[in-house]
Amino acid sequence: MAPAKAQLQFMAIWIGFLLLVCLLLALDLGVFNRVPHAISTKEALGWTSFWIALSLLFSFAIYYLYEYELVANSSGLSSRDAVMKYLTGYLVEKSLSLDNIFVIAMIFTYFNVPQKYQHRVLFWGILGALIFRGIMIFLGVILITKFSWLTYVFGVFLLYSAYKMWSSNDSVHPNQNPIIKYVSRLFPVTKEFHGESFFVRRKHILAATPLFIALLVVETTDIMFAFDSIPAIFAITTDPFIVFTSNIFAILGLRSLYFVLASVLDKFKYLQHALVFILAYVGVKMLLVHHVHIPEWLSLSVIIVSLTAGVLVSMYKQPKQPQDDTPKTPEEAVAEASEER
Repeated sequence: MAPAKAQLQFMAIWIGFLLLVCLLLALDLGVFNRVPHAISTKEALGWTSFWIALSLLFSFAIYYLYEYELVANSSGLSSRDAVMKYLTGYLVEKSLSLDNIFVIAMIFTYFNVPQKYQHRVLFWGILGALIFRGIMIFLGVILITKFSWLTYVFGVFLLYSAYKMWSSNDSVHPNQNPIIKYVSRLFPVTKEFHGESFFVRRKHILAATPLFIALLVVETTDIMFAFDSIPAIFAITTDPFIVFTSNIFAILGLRSLYFVLASVLDKFKYLQHALVFILAYVGVKMLLVHHVHIPEWLSLSVIIVSLTAGVLVSMYKQPKQPQDDTPKTPEEAVAEASEER
């Protein structure tokens, strides 16, 4: 195939995937969740099953695309290897995104966000996360391609992240997010929610609502988590299409997964230990990538066993009693978060 024609074909595949994602997001918010409502566990389970099924079905598309060389394949992956790397990358990103759910639950509790508006915050927060992670992925692929020694840097960073997650007992505190202080200086912030609006006009002055502040905190904390999860997938592959698609599918299902797990988060205290082990494993894998070949089936097995062990131990170990913290009102949360420290 002529190089110019091949480039157009590769570009068409990328555009087609992005259009698919946009269509799914439009259907999600514009059709199925157009009217604000509290997401029931049954509805969340249905959406979670849909996203997981769609993510797994996409592995067939990966096989077809790499079998018939419809995407750029600079690593020379076989169609089978491409599928294994896609599934492993998807599972790594999905598992690491579980930590986001714990933090999101804390943010919603802190700002006392009504359940019927949480879906809207998560939708726009995840949309921003998709854009930011896309930028990070392409920059990371370019850097690793040009400077192979960066894999060692990423490996050490992942090991440090695993150590920090394991040794730290501190939770993420929404009131310590610096973005809140800066936004409070740019816009006045209302003391109460105004439906699902992020901004309202009061006496011809544009004011932010507590819902917008919650969105910003969700967005900025996801960016912090991305610095751990993006390097992790580079330990699996640096193929941009596999990295991007596996990451996107993992994030797309995060919103519905939150509503499934939000009410039972305290029962899975030991999942974080599994995430620490997974981070450490991919860190070591990245450090050894130029010296030792670790088959993808082994990585996939390690991740599945780690998550299963985290769930089983959490089920059989008596969880600690959560602290009796009464959720703040929106005005109390915003006022405390925007105070100078």
